[in-house]
Amino acid sequence: MTTINTKVLSIKPLNSFVLKVMLEAPQALNFKAGQYLHVVMSEQDKRPFSIASIPNDDHLIELHIGATPENPYAYEVIELARNHKELTIEVGLGEAHLRESELPAVIIAGGTGYSYAKSVLLECLSQQPNRQVFLYWGAKTEVDLYEADLLAKLTTMHEQYRFIPVLESPQISWQGEAGLVHEVVMQAFPSMQNIQVYVAGRFEMAAAIKEAFLPLGLAEENLFGDAFAFLK
Repeated sequence: MTTINTKVLSIKPLNSFVLKVMLEAPQALNFKAGQYLHVVMSEQDKRPFSIASIPNDDHLIELHIGATPENPYAYEVIELARNHKELTIEVGLGEAHLRESELPAVIIAGGTGYSYAKSVLLECLSQQPNRQVFLYWGAKTEVDLYEADLLAKLTTMHEQYRFIPVLESPQISWQGEAGLVHEVVMQAFPSMQNIQVYVAGRFEMAAAIKEAFLPLGLAEENLFGDAFAFLK
């Protein structure tokens, strides 16, 4: 873990409540795709956020933060970034990072858990180009799938990659998958032997995935998600 002061380059909306925050560090950042960081509000107050970008040499970090005044935990971080133009972060946290493997990777994101999924996906496409990878992004409405066009475009560039958006309560015009995202995954993978699963979203979703997937043959050592450190 490294503590570093970063410059806030931009804060831009991705939809009505999710903001993309770009940070620049004065040095290369040491983290793995799928790890998270702490925004240091004070020594006693450190707030975790997934990193949406991948490790590289440009010193940049991308965050997707769902922030409204009704959610002070995240909103106060955005206010600090806007007012001070810098954030102190602790980077390189978590054990749910992408592993090197020949097994197909199934990435499951719920809501803003997509930021974790984006990092894992981009690193997998870049560093393990022959590996099969499936990204399932579950959301309530189509507006919540704020980078669906980007993810769909990537499928035209990487033949081994598939993007499957899933809406809980879609409009009649929706032509994609509908329902709970983990149930859609189960329909596609009735046997889960010899795959790896990467998960980010609400604790309830992570708990449901663990309960449902392990009986289908998923090895517990092939199930990754920071939530599982708290779900025993």
